[in-house]
Amino acid sequence: MWYALRVRVVVDYRPALRERTGVGEYVHQLVRAFAHQAPAPGDRVAAFTSSWKDRPLPGLAVELGATVIDRRVPAAMLNFLWHRWGWPPAELLCGAADIFHAAHPLLMPAHWGAQVITIHDLFFLNHPEQTAAEVRRDYAALAPRHARRADAIITPSRYTADLITATLGVPADRVHVCAPGPPVWSTLGHAPHVPSGGYILFIGTLEPRKNVGALLDAYERLLGRGTPVPDLVLAGRATATSEAWLARIGRAPLAGRVRHLGYVAGSAREALYAGARLVVLPSLDEGFGLPALEAMSAGVPVLLANRGALPEVAGDAGVLVDPANVDAFERALYDLVQDEAHATACAERGLRRAREFSWSTAATALRQAYVSAIARRRTR
Repeated sequence: MWYALRVRVVVDYRPALRERTGVGEYVHQLVRAFAHQAPAPGDRVAAFTSSWKDRPLPGLAVELGATVIDRRVPAAMLNFLWHRWGWPPAELLCGAADIFHAAHPLLMPAHWGAQVITIHDLFFLNHPEQTAAEVRRDYAALAPRHARRADAIITPSRYTADLITATLGVPADRVHVCAPGPPVWSTLGHAPHVPSGGYILFIGTLEPRKNVGALLDAYERLLGRGTPVPDLVLAGRATATSEAWLARIGRAPLAGRVRHLGYVAGSAREALYAGARLVVLPSLDEGFGLPALEAMSAGVPVLLANRGALPEVAGDAGVLVDPANVDAFERALYDLVQDEAHATACAERGLRRAREFSWSTAATALRQAYVSAIARRRTR
């Protein structure tokens, strides 16, 4: 049986080493779920980190239930060597393993272990001009070839899985959907949470595809109605491309009504959601959209773009709007702010929808992907 095989896995944990944004949170929780919940007791998982100055937090191994392999090698240097030269082999840095699982679309080079990659979306391929640094340099050029070489590909949504097979020419049986699960909240998640004094909340890195400019346009129009309007809170790391948005919120009519909090760590996420009346994600593309699931699981209504994987994640729970239609976004914001029954009904549907996702299910799907990858590696 598939679960009789004991699997030794090394996962590239580097995206979670600093700020755990969507990709970092995904790899952190996936490693943790696999270590704690995978059905075979003989499985072993190690989290690989590499940085010149950043070290894993004390207690990380205990939290993950995994070994932590920490190397003081600059991440940018290692990525260049791995992506462009295919050296050094992962076994040299991590020891022998059955699986070497990259947290991004480019392989961890390995002599003997099966190679698994993670593809969250194909935005880097469709809009390389909106990416930067190593992503711009390497992903569009190398990812298609790496995807076809990979023994298995992990992705968080069926939407992205279908894109991978159609765009990159990867057989469907090599692409495995491991959808994330919701957080475990201390107080939220038991009932709809629609506080009358709550704010409108956006969570995400301030980058072009998040479409924050359209959100600001819609919010400015909402202010122009002359009715009471909640404040707008932007929670996410600023980038070089977000300077115009940040300058705009410092001027009238947005000054004093829109706040930028920067990145909010996981330990403060529950308080952030507790203060929200609704969560809005106007993204032009999302491979999953973890804040949507987090909000639904907290009982907070969600207003989402009808693009990417967001409709798949929300099901019947979210209010879906064309992200290019600012008028429609403004009307949807107004309805959720003014209509208590409408907002509460959305929150109730969100709670039900969120219960359909779990990290335990993701860990089981991940193990099946690993076993499939090992079998494919043995035939090569």
